[in-house]
Amino acid sequence: MSRHLSVVSAVVLAGVAACQKVQSPPPYSLVPVARRDIVVTATASGAIQPILTLSVKSKASGEILAMPVQTGDEVQKGQLLAKIDPRIPRNNLTQAQANVDVAQAQLENATAQLKRSETLYQSKSITEADYETAKLAYTSAKAALVTAQANLQTAKDAMEDTQVGAPITGTILELDAVLGTVISSPTNDVAGGTVILKMANLDTVQVSALVDETDVGKVRPGTAVTITVDAYPNRQFEGRVLKIEPQAQVNQNVTMFPVDVNITNPGHLLKPGMNTEVEIHTGAREGVLAVPNAALRTLRDVGSAATVLGLDPQAVKRQIASAQPDSGGPTGGDTAVGDGGKLHAAEPRKGGGTVARSAPPPAPPTPAAAPTAGGSDGSHVVFALRRGKITAVPIRTGLTDQDYIEVTSGLTEQDTVLVLSSSPTR
Repeated sequence: MSRHLSVVSAVVLAGVAACQKVQSPPPYSLVPVARRDIVVTATASGAIQPILTLSVKSKASGEILAMPVQTGDEVQKGQLLAKIDPRIPRNNLTQAQANVDVAQAQLENATAQLKRSETLYQSKSITEADYETAKLAYTSAKAALVTAQANLQTAKDAMEDTQVGAPITGTILELDAVLGTVISSPTNDVAGGTVILKMANLDTVQVSALVDETDVGKVRPGTAVTITVDAYPNRQFEGRVLKIEPQAQVNQNVTMFPVDVNITNPGHLLKPGMNTEVEIHTGAREGVLAVPNAALRTLRDVGSAATVLGLDPQAVKRQIASAQPDSGGPTGGDTAVGDGGKLHAAEPRKGGGTVARSAPPPAPPTPAAAPTAGGSDGSHVVFALRRGKITAVPIRTGLTDQDYIEVTSGLTEQDTVLVLSSSPTR
């Protein structure tokens, strides 16, 4: 009885093992060749900063009597920001006005005296010296009036300076003084005067992003940029590269170049100091044929990939070498590597092992026909499924992002490529 159970168990186990062997998935996945947009970006990070920050000072000295603004306020050019104690400027203005009145009266008197002197001099009633004295008095009175009028204008300007207006239309970023603070004028203080507040126009802001030296060569002024911030994770902001700074910065043995990016800021959602992720669009293709990067092979690893797929590595390499996709040769269909129907999956050999069925070897390739091992010139190999058969196809490639690469020749939209489950190594 136990012997019978052992036999049954062995049969069941053998059946399970056979089912598992039959149902084991193939070592690849199939991906159709399709058209898609390829966008190549250089990523960097930085912080939002105003393009220009203004430190507002008052030309008048004295106590701050009023500050009708707060941080975050949007102000228009000329709007009142602070009012300084006007008593001293007002007194100076009154004195200057009085000096002008005196000078005006003195000039009128000198003018009348000069007219009388002219009449007396013509009638020989006074000497020439007396006449010259009258002319000098007139000239001096006239100059005194001009000086008094200039002082009056200065006094008026000083009085106006007690009303500090916004130099630009912008946003109040920081208040450096409060009510009751006694400030000094930059025109009278060697230290440069007291800063009342700081403001900036936030309609357009800037990010100085550090870009790796391997990517900075692709960046040009005017290049489109996409910016994201943590505060608005589902929203992207658009910008343009302003310039690339000529001096590199080295951080942890990595050479980076600061790239200044201007960003339009609708609604002033972007605030100074926000951390950003910057994507600089160094290249783009719209609606091009593309395959996954994982589907690409080079001559260096195409043999091991062929072995995984059950193909004859030497036959695959010979057929790849004979194809010339960039010299007027085929660009799609079964003829991409000669006759794709002549390359079949391996079949069992009697007595163990496998043997690949293939056509006679093609003629030796010319050196220019073979893609480079590293694919540095855009040459790669993919395995495609054509008419139910796995075919090695040399292709030319263009731009690539992190996932897909543009195919410029060798494949069509009717093709399906194989992506190995794990990258084979030589």
